[in-house]
Amino acid sequence: METAALSLATFFATIGPLDVAAIFAALTGNATLQHRRSMAIRGTLIATAILVSFALAGEVLLASLGISLAALRTAGGILLLLIGIEMVFARTTGGTSTTDEEEQEALLKQDISVFPIATPLIAGPGAMGAAILLMADAEGDLTHQVIVLSCLLAMLLATCIGMLLASRIQQLLGIIGMHVITRVMGVLLCALAVQFIFDGIANSGLL
Repeated sequence: METAALSLATFFATIGPLDVAAIFAALTGNATLQHRRSMAIRGTLIATAILVSFALAGEVLLASLGISLAALRTAGGILLLLIGIEMVFARTTGGTSTTDEEEQEALLKQDISVFPIATPLIAGPGAMGAAILLMADAEGDLTHQVIVLSCLLAMLLATCIGMLLASRIQQLLGIIGMHVITRVMGVLLCALAVQFIFDGIANSGLL
């Protein structure tokens, strides 16, 4: 249960289903219902392929580059901390959202399923780093790894449903409601990120 709760909280914060749904609604206001549904499903599937690939093969890739698990924990913790701070203060820097330039480019596209929905909105640097980090922490324990992957898939499914129901979610929660949830998750993510940094330093052999 602890692994599941940790994984769900981390993926909720780094993927940001509510933020994705809000941006998706803004970018697809003129699209037909069928086109919106198609883009939401396609974008989710592409993001799933990216994140699952990083979760399963990310540590091998890092090992081939000579990057230790301690360095991954520390760097991942710093990245997650920056994202958490961004969430708490309701600012966007591109870690979990699109930049202004990317959003302007997306407005000119008829199909936004690959960019910016699949990446960087869903499969952004924060989510990729979190997937690698959580799978690395569960290394050697198949049950925990299955739990992490299941939580990732569950959050991706929730993100897809959020995009399909984007307009209704916005009406139900409102801007203030969405910001409250985002800020609460941001505080939790900051605490988790600091713990990752502590673990990375402790396992680095520097102390």
